[in-house]
Amino acid sequence: MAKNIQSLERAAAMLRLLAGGERRFGLSDISSSLDLAKGTAHGILRTLQAEGFVEQDPASGRYQLGAELLRLGNSYLDVHELRARALVWADDLARSSGESVYLGVLHQHGVLIVHHVFRPDDSRQVLEVGAMQPLHSTALGKVLAAYDPVAHSEALEADRKSFTARTVSEPDAFEETLGLTRARGYASDVEETWEGVASVAAPIHDRRRMPVGSVGITGAVERVCGEDGELRPQLIAAVRACARSVSRDLGAGRF
Repeated sequence: MAKNIQSLERAAAMLRLLAGGERRFGLSDISSSLDLAKGTAHGILRTLQAEGFVEQDPASGRYQLGAELLRLGNSYLDVHELRARALVWADDLARSSGESVYLGVLHQHGVLIVHHVFRPDDSRQVLEVGAMQPLHSTALGKVLAAYDPVAHSEALEADRKSFTARTVSEPDAFEETLGLTRARGYASDVEETWEGVASVAAPIHDRRRMPVGSVGITGAVERVCGEDGELRPQLIAAVRACARSVSRDLGAGRF
């Protein structure tokens, strides 16, 4: 069995110590509490401080938890609440559409799948929670890039790889696609990422009306699109209704 990395274990113990205290800790307090040499404790604290996980009071020199931990914690709580609020609505969408449902959030220049409901049939399927999808070609990603300024910047800066002949990769054409997404309130991906696969997704907003994720369905082109090659209107309506329901549950109000 692989051994744990000692320096990471010590850093974790240090963060737990600072989290459990009702006051700031001095270097001597930390080193004695964790049975570490002062030089070792100071080195770990310096690293944590550089990453924003620990802050040092300029006047006393004592240490406390940093703002970066709060940001990470809020990010986890936001995603956790988003997924919890979306569970029932995503199940309903899968049943009504007959297709797989995905819930995505912005993460590391892509779309992180945080919830996946299988297509309600007996076909063999693979759970894709934790998978990453591109921002520029998927319906989930285009929705985030259209409504979230950070996702927009990351999509423009990224290498917009052409996965198929239909992938929109040129900057001007991509911006036009995002404008259309905002105007319609949903994004589409008809064989732009995978041959024979089509998707439609809509944005989810929180109580501040900020975009916090996207929800959509994915399936075979012949099921998701009509004979004219366009997305089936009833599926678009179902996805948008799901997104509005989750948004309302997050406090966004009616829109």
